[in-house]
Amino acid sequence: MAYTKLPISITDQIALLKSRGLTFADEAYAAKVLEHISYYRFAAYLRPMESDKTTHQLHVGATFENALALYEFDAKLRALIFDAIQKIEITIRSKMIHEFSLAHGAFWFFHESCFTDKHRFVESMNVLEKELSRSKDEFIKEHIAKYGKAEYPPAWKTLELATFGTTSKLFANFSDTRLKKKIARSYGIPQHEILESWTAAIGPLRNCCAHHGRLWNRKFPITPLLPSRMRRPWIADLNVANNKLYAVLCCVAYMLNAIDDNNTFASDLTNLISGYPIVSVSAMGFPTGWKSEPLWQ
Repeated sequence: MAYTKLPISITDQIALLKSRGLTFADEAYAAKVLEHISYYRFAAYLRPMESDKTTHQLHVGATFENALALYEFDAKLRALIFDAIQKIEITIRSKMIHEFSLAHGAFWFFHESCFTDKHRFVESMNVLEKELSRSKDEFIKEHIAKYGKAEYPPAWKTLELATFGTTSKLFANFSDTRLKKKIARSYGIPQHEILESWTAAIGPLRNCCAHHGRLWNRKFPITPLLPSRMRRPWIADLNVANNKLYAVLCCVAYMLNAIDDNNTFASDLTNLISGYPIVSVSAMGFPTGWKSEPLWQ
């Protein structure tokens, strides 16, 4: 099927939205907003207001201002979550470098014998090689100048270049389950398989935040395990959609609490949601009464 739609001006974009039933308190202001937010990106926040998903006609009372508020909420939510995830990313990498290197040497990530799946090991090495080849970091340049390119830099240098996805895959494929369990339990997580599922699920969320993707009402491709018992305050209601944002946020909040008891992620999230009463938290998988869960206290 050939694509025949043509680009239209911002004035025509507003006229199109009006024809679909959207009302504007200030069209001039709306035009300025659409100069900086593409129409297609903004249109995603109009979807919950649609009465007809084919013609994109909107419910009576649908306003540009409500859609913009939802967009602003989503942007603030991304910033809050991305800040939280970077703390998790750094600590996971740090623990892997420390524990795995002490037990298996400075170049454990390069030894196939340290991994369970050969194919996944090769994939990870290919990714690390690309990161090393294009790195402009001074510590990598200095290492190569001193030691040459014959061997990889040690784990504490090479893995600083690894993405969260690569770090997660290295952890999951690592064959020393005793060490993986030790790391998992340092976060109050009873089994390494749970931690593996959490990092795998957090990865797509991190990438969505990094690339400014929509979080509100998104379904995620990888789902985390939600055990019934944990060593730290957790959720009692496990009857939640584990492909929605709430399930992954529970994992993020739990790990942050293990990293820093004084972190403010739970209260910051609660305050953000309270500040946008028009936002439907159920679309993000939040169950009724979620604020009373021990995890969020």
